Parts: sequence; C-alpha cells; structure tokens
Amino acid sequence: QVQLQESGPGLVKPSQPLSLTCTVSGGSITTDFYYWSWIRQPPGKGLEWMGAIAYSGSTYYSPALKSQTSIFRDTCKNQFTLQLSSVTPEDTAVYYCVRDVRGNTNEYDYWGQGTQVTVSS
Repeated sequence: QVQLQESGPGLVKPSQPLSLTCTVSGGSITTDFYYWSWIRQPPGKGLEWMGAIAYSGSTYYSPALKSQTSIFRDTCKNQFTLQLSSVTPEDTAVYYCVRDVRGNTNEYDYWGQGTQVTVSS
C-alpha cells in the first residue's frame, strides 16, 4: 500500500524559511494520473490546501500562498518538498502530505500522519 511520511523541523523562527519533505513508498510519484498535495490545519481552524505537484511535474498553488510557496520533487528519491520562503506565527499548523486521486479534485486517498510546525521566537 502507499505510505507517505512528512519530515522537517518542528520549530522555526519567524522570517526563516521552512522546508518539509514527503517520502512516498509503495507507489511512484510519477504514476498517471495522481497529484501530490500539501495541506495544513492551523490551531482551531479548518484544513487549508496549499498546493500540489502532478505526476507530470506541473505545479499548482493556492492563490493566497503562491507568492511565498514552492513545491518541487526528487523522482530518484520518490520525494516531494514544500518550501515557504519566510514564515510568520500564522504559519503554525499541522502539515500533511496527501495523494489526490484525480487532478486537483481534493479527493485524497492516502495521507501522511502529519507533522506539527510551530513558528515562534
């Protein structure tokens, strides 16, 4: 079965960059026609879709986050990475990597366990 595992720092200082990596096993991130997405849940709020990278390598971003967000992949390692250029305390959240079953439809069949990221000085 497909498994996803997030990794990265749990505590980040304001204005610093943030990188989170998702390692995928049991399936290739290049397999037609899946998309690989990052979503997050701030404390007391709902899930927020951040962006995705398709099996083809094409990327898609939330309009609210596009200016500060980048998603890229390493097909040799079967990994994809979320990068925020500069974080604020409002970026504190649980971050998930997920698989979208059909081209950015927000229908997710596999989830990582989630990783807590706290932005604080």
